[in-house]
Amino acid sequence: MRNKILLLGSGELGKEVVIALQRLGQYVIAVDSYANAPAMQVAHDFEVINMLDGDALDEVVKKHKPDIIVPEVESIRTERFYDYEMQGFKVVPSARAANFTMNRRAIRDLAAIDLKIKTAKYKYAKSYEELKEGVEFCDFPCVVKPLMSSSGKGQSVIRNHDDIKKSWEYAIEGSRGDLLEVIVEEFIEFDYEITLLTLTQDNNETLFCPPIGHRQERGDYQESWQPMTMQESHLLDAQNMARKVTSALGGSGIWGVEFFIGKDGVYFSELSPRPHDTGMVTLANTQNYNEFELHARAILGIPVPEIKLLKNGASAVVLANGERSDFPLIKGLEQASLIENSDFKIFGKPSTRKYRRMAVALAYGDESTEELVDRAKDVASYISID
Repeated sequence: MRNKILLLGSGELGKEVVIALQRLGQYVIAVDSYANAPAMQVAHDFEVINMLDGDALDEVVKKHKPDIIVPEVESIRTERFYDYEMQGFKVVPSARAANFTMNRRAIRDLAAIDLKIKTAKYKYAKSYEELKEGVEFCDFPCVVKPLMSSSGKGQSVIRNHDDIKKSWEYAIEGSRGDLLEVIVEEFIEFDYEITLLTLTQDNNETLFCPPIGHRQERGDYQESWQPMTMQESHLLDAQNMARKVTSALGGSGIWGVEFFIGKDGVYFSELSPRPHDTGMVTLANTQNYNEFELHARAILGIPVPEIKLLKNGASAVVLANGERSDFPLIKGLEQASLIENSDFKIFGKPSTRKYRRMAVALAYGDESTEELVDRAKDVASYISID
């Protein structure tokens, strides 16, 4: 088995996917909009294109004639995937799944309207005036997100009328691609939120990783831990929702399905048809397969009989402090390495900007996840990337 795989999106998650695929003997071409992206550094070949340019995307597919196309970011002309499938290319998880999940409108309507899954009430807005109407419908406080974005970019909370204009401008600024539309949704008073990594397979068996808890700032995750302690009934509800929505979309792969858990139970938030940033905690070998290895096996049709928790784990991000246009300086690895039962991964991004995620610190062991989060943060505190 040796497939030629076209990876569309070459950030830190894509880099780990390439490593996992290469360990299974595959050939990978990494694609992104900038040179020296992390996944390009470990792939067999690479291309630098604007993936929102459908003609450029067509040219890359025509040039490389891949066996499998794996989208890893949102900013792709995903409607082209339907044509690629008709031409005989395999799209992961499927053209339908990639097209739906890259746009919050499609996936939210599928969950709330078609599948009757519990979500926050919501409205869409293509203008500032429509956003004001949506805020009136959802009431204060409410959350605004671009329909196409990642890692929390453009996401904010509206608490009063003075916030509406700022949130509209911030959402449009943070939108990926050319889709200038937002979703406004009621603010759920949740106790905690989880990512439920869900593995769909060619043999129709769906498996779930132990739930992952996480904390966010500026709409982006800062720490994650596994497992998240939660009521069994809430976990079963989340698993049933995840199974229902991934089954409706079809295809095989790892999915990052996000939920809010509150006094009124479980609310579906959103999902990604690929490894999830909070799932980097699995790089601490918390499971028998990390999320990237699971994705690689599902892509290739290699069955995974079970997913087992081996140890508790936590992750903490390392953020850039400023802007640098060439490869940044990395400091503190020697000190960080002295903390027991810990590790770190440097992503290799070729430039920095304030708050850009540049590395992840990991901790693992039999201690509580609260203690492991503190340890991961200690590791991260020694590392600076400027």
